[in-house]
Amino acid sequence: MSGNSANLTNTTPPETVETVTLTQPSLGNIELEPLEDLVVGPREKHPRATNHKTAAPHERALLVGIGQNGDLFEVQDSLDELEQLCATAGLEVVGRTYQNIGQPHRAFLVGTGKVEELKKMCRDLEVDVVVFDRELTPTQTRELEEAFGIKLLDRTGIILDIFAHRARTHEGRLQVELAQLEYRLPRLTRLWTHLSRQTGGGRGAGGVGVRGPGETQLEVDRRSSRARVAHLKRELENVHTHRELYRRRRKAEGIPVVSLVGYTNAGKSTLLNKLANSDVYAENQLFATLDPTTRRVKLPNGREILLTDTVGFIQRLPTNLIEAFRSTLEEVNEADLLIHVLDFTHPNAQEQAETVDSVLKELGAEDKPQIVALNKIDQYRGEEGGVVSPEEVTQEFELPEEYVPISAAKGIGLDLLVAKIEAALDKTLKEVETLIPYGKEELVALFHQKGFIEIEEHQETGTYLKGRVPPKFEAYFAKYPARRAS
Repeated sequence: MSGNSANLTNTTPPETVETVTLTQPSLGNIELEPLEDLVVGPREKHPRATNHKTAAPHERALLVGIGQNGDLFEVQDSLDELEQLCATAGLEVVGRTYQNIGQPHRAFLVGTGKVEELKKMCRDLEVDVVVFDRELTPTQTRELEEAFGIKLLDRTGIILDIFAHRARTHEGRLQVELAQLEYRLPRLTRLWTHLSRQTGGGRGAGGVGVRGPGETQLEVDRRSSRARVAHLKRELENVHTHRELYRRRRKAEGIPVVSLVGYTNAGKSTLLNKLANSDVYAENQLFATLDPTTRRVKLPNGREILLTDTVGFIQRLPTNLIEAFRSTLEEVNEADLLIHVLDFTHPNAQEQAETVDSVLKELGAEDKPQIVALNKIDQYRGEEGGVVSPEEVTQEFELPEEYVPISAAKGIGLDLLVAKIEAALDKTLKEVETLIPYGKEELVALFHQKGFIEIEEHQETGTYLKGRVPPKFEAYFAKYPARRAS
């Protein structure tokens, strides 16, 4: 985590996050449709389930973990997460295995002996697809598919598939399609090897006048994919231009932006619902929220903020996905304050926090002011088995000042979180003392609307005001400096 770190090692399993359904007008809301619940597939072998006649059977998946540092716990935890990803994508996990490797095999990633073992597991478990918990090179994908004779996926492919299913906005769909094409382009194989060259020079290959070098279907596919990539980049550039215009208008209003960031399924959308009396879709699912959502929230001190929920992060988030979603993820760069929502009950909370910090660094937002909201403390039990309070969690783990234990689902600790948000934003305000001449009432109104007034007096030549305003509006009052009349 950024700044001081806290040792978070409890292992209480997370429960289902409650969905908050309230109503209130919103600003810049992106509607999200309800999605199916997450069901984590079993690890052990079992017979194929009997499906309803109208339901398509789930593909049976074998998971393959890779350990490169000899730490079995990290491999198993990563496989647990991959299993959740596969279930979210609609796969039925029927088996899992792993191998610790030193130097990755150029053709298979794992050793040749492991490949033979995997082939046997695929037969015994009647596997439809093998999923590797690493991004495979195009060569490794091709060689492993030939070895297994069935479909092969890697972690990146699974995440891209989930994103394609979750995207709801035009921008989101463009971003996902671009990431998918750039991932698949170097992996295109000779799917059309049964076809000869389209315009070859032999007999029956087009006749006189049309003979030439021709091109394979693979080359046509690649050329078409590259053209589509170029088109999508132009489309996204147009969308990015519109987003920049919106950001400029937002800046002109001078309303602070607070962005919720965190690992996927940490509870960001539930927290947004509680703070904004909103109804954003929030469930115990990986990537339940993909498209960013913004709400206008009025704090107890009267100040308004724009609260934004962003896409959740995950370990080894595909680079091409980060690039495709950069304009969306850059919302965190526009924020005045980041709220890092962390699942306090997750056994690997520390690793998840480091993953989020790594992505923020990649986006250039690592130095943004940040509050860490340790979420789901209602699921943590103290030494005597009872529910603990935010104060008890703070004391037990000796948390730094910027850490706030909360339960977004139960509303626990939110008053303290809001107070810290107010305090953090107050640090950005500028002290102003001004004497606004009569006839400039619009400046008085601006001070009332955007700032915090400590003293207001009507003097002989104008209105005396002392207080604090956002930095953007300081220049408006610098033209009329004043000292309070004694």
